[in-house]
Parts: sequence; structure tokens; C-alpha cells
Amino acid sequence: MKNKQLIECVPNISEGNDLTKIHEIANIVTTIKGVKLLNIDIGKAANRTVITFIGEPKNVIDAAFLLIKKASELIDMSIQKGTHPRFGATDVCPLIPIANISMEETVQFAHKLGEKVGKELGISGYYYEFAALENQKKNLASIRAGEYEGLKEKITNPNWQLDFGPKNYNEKIKKAGITAISARNFLIAYNLNLNTTSIFIANKIAATIRESGSLLKNDLGESVRIPGKLASVKAIGWFLEDFGIAQVSSNLTNYNINSMHQVFYEATKIATELGAKITGSELIGLVPLKAMIDAADFFLALENKSTEISEMEKVTIAIQKLGLNDVKPFHPKERIIEYVI
Repeated sequence: MKNKQLIECVPNISEGNDLTKIHEIANIVTTIKGVKLLNIDIGKAANRTVITFIGEPKNVIDAAFLLIKKASELIDMSIQKGTHPRFGATDVCPLIPIANISMEETVQFAHKLGEKVGKELGISGYYYEFAALENQKKNLASIRAGEYEGLKEKITNPNWQLDFGPKNYNEKIKKAGITAISARNFLIAYNLNLNTTSIFIANKIAATIRESGSLLKNDLGESVRIPGKLASVKAIGWFLEDFGIAQVSSNLTNYNINSMHQVFYEATKIATELGAKITGSELIGLVPLKAMIDAADFFLALENKSTEISEMEKVTIAIQKLGLNDVKPFHPKERIIEYVI
């Protein structure tokens, strides 16, 4: 047991409204022995659900295969709409090494999953991040550019040929779209809530904090990229219809470099400059305990207070300072990965 290999799988499906479909898709992973379903995070406005489960590699691959199959049967991408970028019924299916397994081994399992999905289900897709076969396909935003609506044109481009499954546009792609499969490090999906409905302000904050920054025209009319403030942070702005507010939606691809508290702190300063306010934040899926402890330590140090307090006190402080209860309740035992496992 001590040396058991564990990987986490976090498929994102393009359905956030039909609870019957969502639970049928998510719960199918529990039919595989040894797989534990950890979390189902439903986003209505985004029309997207993030599902988290964990287990030994072969079991996780079998469970992910069944989930992708079920999602392709129940979700029709030709009529799907939502605020979150997407191009498939199972939009992404990342594998994350958790215990006693290397990233290189996890990549091999990602490729096995893609091959199985392509051959047995006829579903096409790309590999990204550590599983990418080409450098240009490492970045999810790049391979998803154009989204579902642009697939017919994109996959005919020699630079964007599909990595697994049928290579030509077909009826399966028309209905289920395609799937992006990866091996990656733990990612924190973290959204900041604004006291405004302005997507302009949300996008301005996102462009200022994200690593890629923004493109601006210089005096010669040339496009020049202005880097953002925070490395390993991706961000976009959108309007969240569920709560009637604008949000900055961010992905923290390496929380050891920049985590929730840095994003919250920097975004708060920028929002103030723009005449807006960050009212709180929202976590999508699960978060490592370390990220919560780091946030508490940061805010305690900022206020010149002692960090010599209990773990649960620090978790409580992190929830309060980040405003994680702002739009919906945050329950530590359901959202912190170490507590869930």
C-alpha cells in the first residue's frame, strides 16, 4: 500500500446545467474498482463541470475512458453554449501524478488513454502539456483556439493535425467535438469576483496579472507583447451569469511559484486602480492544503501577526482573507485534497 502508484484525473465536461447527465457521466468512474470520485464542481454559466477522481494508473485510465464515452453519448456539442472556452464533450482530460509515479510514466498513461479513445470510440483529439508531441501543442489555449466552431477549419491545417483518432472532420466530431488529453502538474482553478459587471475591467485585470500579458501597438503600429506580473498564471475575464458579476478566471499552473494569495493581492491592487473591487473568490475543484497554509501565512505576515497557530486556524484565515465563501459555501473537508483523500 505504501508504494502504491496514484494518479489524479480531472476531466472537464461541457455540461453544467443538466444534473441528470452530469451525475450519470461523473458516477460512471465509480464502476471501476479502486477509483475514488473526489469532487464534482458544477458551473452553470460556464456550462462546464469539473470532475476529480483518483486511483492506480490502469484503473484511472479505464475510468477516464468510460467517462469520455458516456459524455460523448449524452452531450451534443452542435447545440452546446457556455462562457468557458471549449471544443469537446469531454473538453480536457488531464492526468496528474500524485504518489510514487513520475511525470514520464504519467505521460505514457496519457498516450495509452488517447490511443484507446481514438481506436475504440473513434473520438479524436490532441495531447498537451507534458504529453504534447509537438512544442506548439503544449499550451492548451493554443490548441483550443477557435473552439468547437473552428474545428472543421483548424484540423485541416497541416500545423494542427489531430494526434489521435480519425484525422478528418466527421459526424463524431460534429456531435462530440474533440478531447485534449495531458499529463500535467497540479493546477489550481481560481476565480476572482468583482463588484462590477464590466468584462472590460475583468479582462484588464486578467491581462495585467497573467504571465502572457497582452499585445499592444507601438508608435510604429507593430504589435508588442507586454508581459504580465505573475509567472505560471493564465487568466481571462468574463461575465458570470449565475451571480450577475464579472470574474477574472485564472489557472495557476505552478502554485509553488504563484498561488492564490499572490493572484488575489495583485488583482486587488489593479482593481482599485480601475475603480473596482475584488469582493472575494471562487475555487473550482480541489486545492492542496499547502496552498491554503501559504495563503494564511502570507496574510498573517502582511498584518505582522504570528504564524505560530494551528493548521485549522490557518485554513480558516485563508478562507476569510481570500473570500472563498463569497458566492457559494467553501467546505474545507470537501475542497482540500488531503482532507478528501
